Formats: sequence, C-alpha cells, structure tokens
Amino acid sequence: MLNPDHMVRAAQYVRMSTDHQRYSTENQEADIAKYAAAHGLTIVRTYADDGKSGLSLDGRDALKQLLEDVQTGRADFSVILVYDVSRWGRFQDADESAYNEHICKRAGLSVRYCAEQFENDGSLSSTILKGMKRVMAGEYSRELSTKVFAGQCRLIELGFRQGGAAGYGLRRMLVDDHGQPKSLLKFGEHKSIQTDRVVLVPGPTEEIEVVLEIYRMFVEQRLVEREIADILNARGLVTDLGRPWTRGTVHEVLVNEKYIGNNVFNRTSFKLKQKHVSNAPDQWVRRDGAFPAIVPSDLFVAAGEIIAQRSIRFTDEEMLAKLSQLFAERGELSGLIIDEMEDMPSSATYRARFGSLIQAYQLVGYSPDRDFRYIEINRFLRRLHPGVVADVVANIERVESRVSQSPDTDLLTVNDELTISVIVVRCVELPGGGRRWKLRFDTGLRPDITVAVRMAAGNQTMLDYYLLPRLDPGWIGATAKEEDNGLFLDAYRFDSLARLYQLLARRRIRRAA
Repeated sequence: MLNPDHMVRAAQYVRMSTDHQRYSTENQEADIAKYAAAHGLTIVRTYADDGKSGLSLDGRDALKQLLEDVQTGRADFSVILVYDVSRWGRFQDADESAYNEHICKRAGLSVRYCAEQFENDGSLSSTILKGMKRVMAGEYSRELSTKVFAGQCRLIELGFRQGGAAGYGLRRMLVDDHGQPKSLLKFGEHKSIQTDRVVLVPGPTEEIEVVLEIYRMFVEQRLVEREIADILNARGLVTDLGRPWTRGTVHEVLVNEKYIGNNVFNRTSFKLKQKHVSNAPDQWVRRDGAFPAIVPSDLFVAAGEIIAQRSIRFTDEEMLAKLSQLFAERGELSGLIIDEMEDMPSSATYRARFGSLIQAYQLVGYSPDRDFRYIEINRFLRRLHPGVVADVVANIERVESRVSQSPDTDLLTVNDELTISVIVVRCVELPGGGRRWKLRFDTGLRPDITVAVRMAAGNQTMLDYYLLPRLDPGWIGATAKEEDNGLFLDAYRFDSLARLYQLLARRRIRRAA
C-alpha cells in the first residue's frame, strides 16, 4: 500500500445539474476516489457545484474558486480530478472549456477525467477525443433546449402556464392530468408531479379591483403610468413581488394579455444561458381565451389604443432622437429601460413604428452583444415558404397530377397516394467564412418525400434542392456543407425540382394486345 506522504496531492471538482440523477456529486466523488486510489493520488480539496448548469461559469462559484486558487498560486495540489468532460462544462463554445483547462495547465496543474476512455496526456488521440467530447457536451444541451422548447410551446397551445410569476391580481392553480384543480401555488412553489400542469386563475378580489382601477385611471381619467404608480404607492400598495409600483410595472399590467385570459409565450428568450432576446410578435406562441379574464376585452383594447396613439405626436426622427439620448445616458437599451422612461414612447410603439426593437437600435448606433439578424432572416423565410409551396403545387398540377394541401401543416398529398413536405433550410454563415445548413424536420408528419429548399448565402435566393425519402432516414438531423457531404446526403441533391415533377407526371399505359 502506498505511503500517503508519497502520494500526489489532488483536488476534485464535482458538479450536478438537473438532467441526470446518476451524475449526483456523491456518485462522482465515489468514482473519483477509486481513480485516485488506483493512481496514487490523495484528494485534499473538493470543489462542488450542486444543482448548477454547465452552460457557463455564471453561478458556478466552486469552479470560479478553483480557477482563482489556481491563478493566484493558492492551490496546494498538482492534479485536478473531474468525473468526465461534461462535468467540467457543457459550454456552447468548446474553446471556453478548453481555455479553463488551459488556465490550470499554464499553472503547472494537470486535469484528469476519471470516467473517460482516454488519458488526458496531450497525445493526438486524446486531444481529438477530448475535443469531440466537448462538442458533444455542448450539442447535448442544444438538443435538450430544442426539445424542451417544443414541449413548452405545445403546453402553451393547450392552455397551460409555463413558468414565471402569475402577476398582480392573478394566481397559479395546480391541476392534474385531467384538468381538475388541486391547489393554489404560493410564490416560489413549483409542481412536483410530472403530469400536473399550471393554469392562471383570478386572485384576491381586492387585487382584481386594483387592476381594474389601473385600467380605469388610464382609460377614463387619462392618467399616465407614473401618476398611477404614485397613487398606488401613496396608498401603501405593493406589487405581487412586494415592491413599490413604477411606471414600468403599471405599464406591464396595461399591456399583458394574460389579464384578458390569453396565454402568450416566447415574448423573450434566454436559451442556453445566452443573452436575453426580445422576440418579434410573429415568434410568440399563444392560446387565446386560455384563462378566465379579469379585465374586459374592450377596456384592454382601449388601453392599447391609447398607448399606440400617444406616440403619434412624435415623428420618426423625434422618436429616434429620444432613443439616442437614452442610449447615451444608459449605455445600453432594452424594452424595460424604454418603458421606464417618462414622456417617451413605449417599446411596443418602437416595434410597431420601426418593425422591431433591433431595427430601432441599429438606427441609433446600438448593437446588442448578440447578433439578432437571424430574427429578420427567419421572418423572411416564413414569408417565403407559402410561395415555395404554391409553386410546387402549380408545377405538380402542370404535369396533370392531382394535389391537395393540408391547411394546418401544408403537407401535400399527390393522387391520394404520395405525401410531400416542403421546408426551407436557412444558410448559417460561420465566422471562418464557411456555410452550413441544418436539416431540421417535423418528423411527426412522416411525409413520403421531404423537399428541402437550401437557401444561398444571405438567405435571399434558393441554392439547390434535396429530395429526401422517408425510407432512408439517415439524413434526419444532418448538417449539409458547401463541399462534399457524402453519398448518404448528396445523392438526393438536385439543382432544380424537375426530377420530382418527372416522377409525379401522369403516364398513359397502352392496353396490351
């Protein structure tokens, strides 16, 4: 048995997120201990992040402390033990994970992944495998995010609430899988049974009366949000979060559709712990009439009209001047910052006047940290899709075949035998100059043929077409490149859809003699 005095001192880093219980910190520590014993290491420090996402360093105080100890020379160990690459992090940029490891190596410490099938020894094979593992760890989070978002959208359309506080005058009601009420959820409480759902219900009568009074003061007395907030604060009233009323919180009550019973989701995004995004209205997911309304719809509409009309007195130039001045004072812009300012059009008005907040930001020289051009591109592609489908339908009819189109899914049925789905695939331009096309489909439709229209760089014109049969599912989720994509994908690529129309053309069969 090794003498502890001659064993190499090591620290262990463990992290547990909420995706797999088998990755609990206790289980990781047990496996790391076995690795340490087998390799002559003694663990002298433990850095543990319990229940923390691996998408970034935010909130991971233990990893931050580890890196600080390493950089300041306080580390009294020479080896860092981690269960696997994904516990070190699921960074969306694999270079971020590599950089954090580089900090340790630069200080003379080695990082070892105890459950991986490679030694982190700097060899070519281990470097390649480690790079693949980092990319796979990030891709796992991306795929999980997509699946979770799709599930959330489906629940919104069914009329269930997805996250967030109920809001002043409303409460969250827990219901079972049959929609039967179970109990009211207090602030901060969450459902514990997977099949349970949450809906919004009217809150206490006194809060509902305050909400209605806010609308009446705004619509009938023509008080502005700041004046209404001052009146509520003078009475000692606080918001649902226990805070004083502000112009912004009053404005939120006046514009949020949940007060007329509508369930609206995806107004903002914070996917993969990246920057908060204010989405355009055509990206919102909604279910009208999902909850009991506590504000009459005519009163809500009247408030909306006042908010929209009060900016008419401003020209485009005046609105941009105010926005530019606000940017100069605050150093950044957001919908919340705009809505908190007195004598200034609301963020909704800027969206309506300039098409989107991003367009308005660009006109005053403000560039958010995140590139929002994809919003405009996606909006263009959504407008393009119906025309592409209509063109396909016209060409199928031109070869004397019958075709019907589903009004809900745009799925085409040809001659009552063959189904076709048409999708438009966005071109993603990479920082290095390359281009990629991610083939994403609604596999629930199960069409016989998927026509994938690949857009050229800039996403303004069509590049080529893929005719992808359901009998060969190997292309699902594939990423096409500019160069060779291999036979499994490029065998289905065509410069036009002429071959499709040839296959669908009616043929006269001569009667046998």
